[in-house]
Amino acid sequence: MTAPSRLLSPRLVQRFRPPRFGLGGSSIGELPATADGDVTATATIEAAYRAGIRFFATAPGDADGRGEVRFGTALAGHPRGEFVLATKVGGELSAANVRESLTASLGRLRVPSIDLVFILSPGERSALDVYAALLELRAEGVVAAIGAAGNDWKALDHFVRDVELDAVVLGGGHYSLLDRSGEPLMARCEARGVAAIVSGVLTPEVLWTDRSKQPSEPDVIRARRIAGVCERYGVSLPQVALAFPSLHPAVTSVLIGAASPAEIRADAALVRQPVPAGLWREAELS
Repeated sequence: MTAPSRLLSPRLVQRFRPPRFGLGGSSIGELPATADGDVTATATIEAAYRAGIRFFATAPGDADGRGEVRFGTALAGHPRGEFVLATKVGGELSAANVRESLTASLGRLRVPSIDLVFILSPGERSALDVYAALLELRAEGVVAAIGAAGNDWKALDHFVRDVELDAVVLGGGHYSLLDRSGEPLMARCEARGVAAIVSGVLTPEVLWTDRSKQPSEPDVIRARRIAGVCERYGVSLPQVALAFPSLHPAVTSVLIGAASPAEIRADAALVRQPVPAGLWREAELS
């Protein structure tokens, strides 16, 4: 991908820093499309807020907008300046459709403007046109920060190289305790002053409780070894998995998925507990 030179502007200082932990929206949107599902969604978002989480990331694709509606409903009673709200626009959109898509999202979210908009599928040729349209919306005050999102770290890396972004979110656990494949993207973000956000860090290998029944795969074997170190330090593997990405200077935030108040409260409790420095060295993670 080759970007017009006007889009390039090297930055040495990171300007946009969302909170360290946030609630991702996919699980919220996937709750049943019923009154009970709506109640659970609102309660989960409220539990996250009460636990101190102030970063909420959703998308129009979360159950065809239902996720955005639920976040809009749950957050409507909180002062707008107290939290960071993010949504997405598709990289396959035309520039003309970006404003329409974002306007619909703002309506569902019940806000006149948005803190952060991620471009999906940054590898698509139309992504540059979507980016240019978002620059116009940022100039108008409708958008505060522009990012890109996806599970393909290489596509994100190219986009970070070619345009000036405020943030990226790498999904799929591709920069996590057991998967460092996205490390080149983290290095690029650090060099360009881009806030790196990661999601999907609580993988099945991390969450398995009966390790005697786990299959003998490389990630599982590594998880067992790290779990043994965690036990000696009195911490859990999920706690370490949530803390690990922030060891990289580019990583500002970790998005957590939750579908119940109990789940988000448990995760929030984990992130409040410090991980002993010696554990990182002994587990060869630092």
